[in-house]
Amino acid sequence: MGRTVLAVDDEVQTRDFVSTVLEENGYTPILAEDGEQAMEIIRQNKPDLVILDIMMPRQSGIKMYRELKSAESLRDIPVIIYSGLPRRTLLRAQAALTQSSGESVPEPDAYLEKPVTPERLEATIKKILGEEL
Repeated sequence: MGRTVLAVDDEVQTRDFVSTVLEENGYTPILAEDGEQAMEIIRQNKPDLVILDIMMPRQSGIKMYRELKSAESLRDIPVIIYSGLPRRTLLRAQAALTQSSGESVPEPDAYLEKPVTPERLEATIKKILGEEL
């Protein structure tokens, strides 16, 4: 298997879908159920890409994304937000957090609203990782 991709989602069906797309395209999937578990995995394994849901228990995707992009050693890991929430919801939440904390974070490398086709997910992953379609 090739590059490692961490899929973070509290829904088993979504993790299975993303994992299948990854495996079928030669990537090594790593799976996490929430942001806390994902950050532990990222610190240990530093994946090539993170596919991240927003609405999760324990640590939300928004909080995890901010933590990831604020860490000097981790901020270069590309992130695809894969969520049922509209992109503008994430941007509003990030703006509010930036205003209250004074620390801004960049927008994600891609934002996909659920559901997406396997082909669209594959194309987005390959584009971000700089691979040919």
